[in-house]
Amino acid sequence: MSAPVIQPAHRLVELANAVRADPALPRAELAALLVRHGERPADVRRDRLTEADAAALRAAAGRLADVLAEPDTDRAAEALNALLAECGARPRLSRHDGQRWHLHVDRGEDASWADWFTASSAHALAQLLSERGGLAWGACAAPACGRLFLALGPGSRRRHCSPGCANRARVAAHRRRHRPTPDG
Repeated sequence: MSAPVIQPAHRLVELANAVRADPALPRAELAALLVRHGERPADVRRDRLTEADAAALRAAAGRLADVLAEPDTDRAAEALNALLAECGARPRLSRHDGQRWHLHVDRGEDASWADWFTASSAHALAQLLSERGGLAWGACAAPACGRLFLALGPGSRRRHCSPGCANRARVAAHRRRHRPTPDG
């Protein structure tokens, strides 16, 4: 799995979880998250990532979170195709700000933050789905968790966001199975 696919997928999961935890996630926190995932601090200043941009980015993260939480591969693929079509995603080579040539999947250099985020995230998920032949992500099945996660390792499909959630779910299931019944 290549970094151009993994990096946007990790960025998506972190941003989607942050927006799910706080639907009004402040613009400054969105900017900090984007910087942690490789965006230049100058590109996320208040005059370049406005409050309106932040609102659109939060909405895009919410829509993509729905795809990450979708357990059905066919429905997830249909949703990804719709998002890619809606944001006008098309691959193109870009070189800006002294960087080397790299692939962008969006309308162009003037794409909005939300269009860029939707296009790059949907493309990353589509690439993962096509390479894996199924979903490589999910929402944690542990009660009261629901955090979104990537499942990029080998083996069977993960159901939990972390070993801690998996262990808590196993212990709870074990206790339910071995709970004494009222009649004995």
